[in-house]
Amino acid sequence: MAKAQILFLDLETFPNVAYVWGKYQQDVIRFKQETCIATYAAKWRGKPVFAKSLPDYPGYVAGSYDDAHLVADLHKLLDAADIVVAHNGDDFDLRVCRARFIFHGMLPPAPYKTVDTKKVAKRVARFNSNRLDDLGFQLIGDRKIKTDFDLWKGCIDGEKTAWNKMVRYNKKDVVLLEKLYLRLLPWITTHPNRGLLDSKAKCPKCGSNSVHARGYSISNSRRYQRFQCNKCGGWGRVSKSVDGVPRINSADL
Repeated sequence: MAKAQILFLDLETFPNVAYVWGKYQQDVIRFKQETCIATYAAKWRGKPVFAKSLPDYPGYVAGSYDDAHLVADLHKLLDAADIVVAHNGDDFDLRVCRARFIFHGMLPPAPYKTVDTKKVAKRVARFNSNRLDDLGFQLIGDRKIKTDFDLWKGCIDGEKTAWNKMVRYNKKDVVLLEKLYLRLLPWITTHPNRGLLDSKAKCPKCGSNSVHARGYSISNSRRYQRFQCNKCGGWGRVSKSVDGVPRINSADL
């Protein structure tokens, strides 16, 4: 069994363009142009961050919303992933991906598990804000690159400097995402079990082989050897229950 492939992912999209009668809380009369994916940034666990944007593909012109080639590359990434990590990914990034796959007539990529760091932060703790920028500053001491709508408008207009900044902005989000994931990792109770994805892994969260026995996990009818990871601090248990009063060393796990 190969080592689990963990993909960190973040998308940037273009705004919808529509006709409205006013400015405040308006109903859309008609869409002139619906959204698309403008850039994505990603990295495999332990590898450098990389990104793709609309101008990277042949035929790009200023104002283009044609993301067909970019979406095809994105599909290949998700198809190769065992676990996809994204902030608000379950509700935004991955749903946007699926919408664009369907729009372009693609079949679903191979199934993968997800870790949504926004959901994790909300589930295990109560922070004043669960935004990536705020969590990054509070827990890591780093922030997103500051932007405003002028950056998106510059990209729509085809300005090279705007596109370059957009890519830097997108990449920085992925760097923050991975750092936040690692900070939250030992607290993630619903993390996909790395032991089932990586034949050498013992820690179900980070995949480390270095664990030590620490008591037992008790169900209604069985008892399981419990252990804590020496690398990430996360907890796990062996898959087989024990009988009587077992004597298990960490080396036996």
